[in-house]
Amino acid sequence: MTIPEFGVDTFGGVTKDAQGEPLPHPQVIRDLVDEAVAADRAGLDFFGVGEHHRADFAVSSPETVLAAIAGRTETIRLGSTVTVLSSDDPVRVYERFATLDAVSNGRAEIVAGRGSFTESFPLFGYDLRDYEVLFEEKLELLAALLTEEPVTWSGTTRAPLTEQRVYPTTAAGIRAWVGVGGSPESVVRTARYGFGLFLAIIGGPAERFAAYTDLFRRAENEFGGSPQPIAVHSPGLVAETDERARDLVHDGWLRMRRRMGAERGWPPPSPGDFEREVETGALYLGSPETVARRIAATVRTLGVDRFDLKYDQPVTHADLVESISLYGERVVPMVKDMLSDD
Repeated sequence: MTIPEFGVDTFGGVTKDAQGEPLPHPQVIRDLVDEAVAADRAGLDFFGVGEHHRADFAVSSPETVLAAIAGRTETIRLGSTVTVLSSDDPVRVYERFATLDAVSNGRAEIVAGRGSFTESFPLFGYDLRDYEVLFEEKLELLAALLTEEPVTWSGTTRAPLTEQRVYPTTAAGIRAWVGVGGSPESVVRTARYGFGLFLAIIGGPAERFAAYTDLFRRAENEFGGSPQPIAVHSPGLVAETDERARDLVHDGWLRMRRRMGAERGWPPPSPGDFEREVETGALYLGSPETVARRIAATVRTLGVDRFDLKYDQPVTHADLVESISLYGERVVPMVKDMLSDD
C-alpha cells in the first residue's frame, strides 16, 4: 500500500487558559502559529487553517496567519481548511495564495469550500439564495486561474475576464483541493474541474465515504483528467492515555454538539454518542497507539493520499502542542509501520 501524507488542521477555535476561561482572539492566533511550528518540528506534511467569521473561532484571514507561519517553519506545507470561495473573489484568492507560495518557497495549498458556516455571506454582501451558483461559477474561474495562463471567463457572479493574466506567477503551480462534506454532486464537480478531493468526515464511520472515493475516481476517468489526490479530515486529539484524552475532550465535545445542533437543526446528542464516535466514528481520540490503529484502518478502507487530524479542541494551548507532537512523533510512525505490512 502507498504510504499517505499526514497533516493537522485547525479552525482557529478559541482555546482556554489554565483556569478554563476562553482566551482572547489575539492570543489564540499567536498560539496557533506556535502550534504550526510544533507540527513542522514533528515532521508532519501539512498544516491547515480554517476561515470563520464568528466569535468562537479566531481566524478570519487564513492566508495572513499562514504567511506568519511560513516565516517560522521550514518544510511543512501550508493551506486553508477551507477558503470560503463562495463569498470571496477567485482572483484575490489566487493572488493571496500565489503570494503565500512565494514567501513559503513553494509550500502553499488551497482548499476551497462552500462553507458549512454562512456568516461570511451577509458580511460580504452575498445572498444565500445564490449559494449554489456562487460556488459553481467561482470554482470554475479558480480552476482557470490556477493554470496561470490568460483567462477568458464570464458568469453572473462577478465581472467577466478577457485574456486576463493574474500575478504573481508561481514556480510550480499551487496544489488545490475542494472540501466536500459528502454530497455526490460535489464529488463529481471536484473531479470535473481537476481539483483534489478533501473529504470532511466529522461524524460516523469512515467506511460510509468509500462510495465517494470510488465515485471520484470514476468521475476522473469519465472527464479524462489526470488522477488527483484524496485527503481525509477528521477531528481528534492525542494524549498519553485514552483516559486522559477522553477527559480533556468530552465536555467540550458535548457543548459543541449542542451548540452546532441548535444552529443547524440537529437533534441533541444522545447518551453514548461520544463513545460511539471515539470507538467507531470520526473522533480520533486517545493514546498514540489507539489513534494510530484507527487512522490505519481508515486509510486502508478509503485508500486516501493524506490524513489530516483536526486537532483543535476547547482545551489549553499546551494540550494542543502535546497532541501535535505525539501525533507527528509517535502516531504517524506507527501508522506507517502498520500500512507497510499490508
